[in-house]
Amino acid sequence: MAQQDIDALRSELAQLRQEHRDLDVAVEALATSANHDALQLQRLKKKKLVLKDRIAVLEDQLHPDIIA
Repeated sequence: MAQQDIDALRSELAQLRQEHRDLDVAVEALATSANHDALQLQRLKKKKLVLKDRIAVLEDQLHPDIIA
């Protein structure tokens, strides 16, 4: 894999991790509010899971398991 590709993956990975953290804060704030919207909370959690899956894919591309 070319260095440019690796740099692009790392950049995307950093962006996704930041977005995941931001969603984590949003979910926590919404969950602790007095009158939270359950549907909105569910959507945010689902988006977090999608991001987590994408992060896992990128991490696997950057650090593949090599069985020797």
